[in-house]
Amino acid sequence: MEELNRSKTAIVLSGGGGRGAYEAGILLYIRDRLDKRLGYNTPIDIVTGTSVGAINAAFIAATMNDPAQQGYDLCQTWRSLEVENLMSLHARDFVRALRHLLGGRPPRNLQTVVRYGGLIDSSGLEHFVARCIPWRNIRHNLKVGVLQSLAVSTTKVRDGHSVVFLDEGVAKQRSWSRRPYTEVRQTRISPRHVLASASIPLLFASVRIGQDFYTDGGLRQNTPLSPALRLGADRILVVSLRHEESLRPLAPARETVLPRPLFLLGKMLNALLLDHTEYDLEQLERTNALIEAGTEAFGEEFQTILNQKLGRNPSNPMRSIKQVHIRPSVDLGAMASDYVKSGRVKLKSKMAQWLLGKLSSGESRHENDFLTYLLFDGGFASELIDLGYHDAAAHEDELIKLFGIH
Repeated sequence: MEELNRSKTAIVLSGGGGRGAYEAGILLYIRDRLDKRLGYNTPIDIVTGTSVGAINAAFIAATMNDPAQQGYDLCQTWRSLEVENLMSLHARDFVRALRHLLGGRPPRNLQTVVRYGGLIDSSGLEHFVARCIPWRNIRHNLKVGVLQSLAVSTTKVRDGHSVVFLDEGVAKQRSWSRRPYTEVRQTRISPRHVLASASIPLLFASVRIGQDFYTDGGLRQNTPLSPALRLGADRILVVSLRHEESLRPLAPARETVLPRPLFLLGKMLNALLLDHTEYDLEQLERTNALIEAGTEAFGEEFQTILNQKLGRNPSNPMRSIKQVHIRPSVDLGAMASDYVKSGRVKLKSKMAQWLLGKLSSGESRHENDFLTYLLFDGGFASELIDLGYHDAAAHEDELIKLFGIH
């Protein structure tokens, strides 16, 4: 890759619980097909992730030393999942959750508690994340240069600030956001950082890092585009997990339907984990258009003068960014509903069967949002992987231009 123009390339992975297998399908397409079209391994310099995207990002960072295999390995990891192995969904767990929700007594010595809260016991997911990712490889890959940066977005419980944990092997002084509610911390990313980012509000326990508890980064930054830009990316592949149609206003209903609690919980999670991708990319396109028009009118020195007048740090100037945005071509809520109703989810717990059954019989099959957050099932993951692969293939020409020699 030395002969290529080494513009920094980033992959940005968003959050969405069990929907994360879709991102694995896109990585599989890149390694299985795009690399062959390009004639070399697609360069990935920066990986940023939030929530389940943080899990996938850490896996990618840990396997960058073996790009030919990493797509297959990530997909196989998702296909091996079983809901009941990751989350405890028995009657006793719901009794415990109810007690906690009603204000159960907190632990006596909170300073020794690593995880706290959550309506669902996700200890199985925590063990899985710690086991399935070769964590030591992250630091090795950063040191040898096959990856430059890994960033994981979280939300600090105490004040609601967005905290980006950044691992670069060797700490660097960087210009970051001037916003008072956003901060970056350079550290050695571990399972605890990733699990904090993936701690879906209300459902999973918040995680202690240092003196503070952290929860899902999607509360402030569901698609972590900003960290990729501030880390110097010139080319960005953005993967979001919401179907385009779900972002549009719904047509007036012909009849009134009283929303049920589980339906409302799914909508509440969607509201909490609001995806700002469309707005961020729109801002990016405006900046690109400004630089292009200015350069055409005033010459190549326009961009330099613009950054000087704006007082931009030379390490992070305003610049033209190339990007490709991939998102599901079909509604994942509908896919999840159909999958559960088909009886392909194997559950031993009667309570789990009842819960997933209720979630799959929502007001309409395309609005089973809560179900997709919990459906960490290998069979459903296979369907999402296939969809991600298909959707990435539909953007093949754009991806060749993004990652190609230029």
